[in-house]
Amino acid sequence: MAAIIIPLLALAVILFVLWTAIRATMASGKPPLHSDNTTQSEEERHRIAVSLRDRLSREPLGGPLAEHVWRKLLDETPGNGVIYDHHRDFCGHGLIRTQDGVMLADVQDGGLYFGAPIAVWTTEPDFVTFLARQSDFSMSGWDRAEPAFFTEDDWYRNNQRLTRAVLERYLSRL
Repeated sequence: MAAIIIPLLALAVILFVLWTAIRATMASGKPPLHSDNTTQSEEERHRIAVSLRDRLSREPLGGPLAEHVWRKLLDETPGNGVIYDHHRDFCGHGLIRTQDGVMLADVQDGGLYFGAPIAVWTTEPDFVTFLARQSDFSMSGWDRAEPAFFTEDDWYRNNQRLTRAVLERYLSRL
């Protein structure tokens, strides 16, 4: 008998606590935790984005760095590579080792999922030529001259994109 009553009482307590918490949240009139920021206008958000854009380095990465990245990526098992950050949800751009070479793709959930390839390289010269001319600015998505990275989407620009620092951090890993 106690084996039935105790779980039912525990369930009743849990439901009561949840009901009380939901009611208190609704009565407080506070917005949900994940609401959009409504205090900044679209113009203000764009002004901030442009300000951040103007601080990005335009110095090309160069051939030696690009060669090191290619060689280190080839040592990876397929599905691994340069990932901006390992966390839940959108993780930005990544350079991922594939069976045939390297792909640039959006990364989700710390590398558990990848979007469709944005660009694919199967040879070192092609990859090095492409990556050597990139800069923090071009990889941020602002540079119209780099269609692999360019976007009109303010949210997607400079959002967890590859940078010189990210690539150097990757190369410094054991």
